Amino acid sequence: MAVIITDSCICCAACIDECPVEAIVDEDDNPTGEEIYYVYSDKCVECVGYHDTPACAEACPTEGCIVWGDCADGATCKEDVPAEARAERTPVIED
Repeated sequence: MAVIITDSCICCAACIDECPVEAIVDEDDNPTGEEIYYVYSDKCVECVGYHDTPACAEACPTEGCIVWGDCADGATCKEDVPAEARAERTPVIED
């Protein structure tokens, strides 16, 4: 499993600055072409060994923007999950 970023992303860069493995890229480097940030599932370690919870979700100011993804080994979550399905996923950090 990896985290994914939904289309509620405001592109503030808080998550990019916090990712310890540089798995998050900005909208310019998003391979889906969407104008939001993107998490490479094959690089995302959910901050295991770095933090108690995913640092990107802790830093994100947008509620529900960073959610849990259901990725197969090596799959790219964002490309595999339609936008409407991403919006219904459980947030990584719940208030």
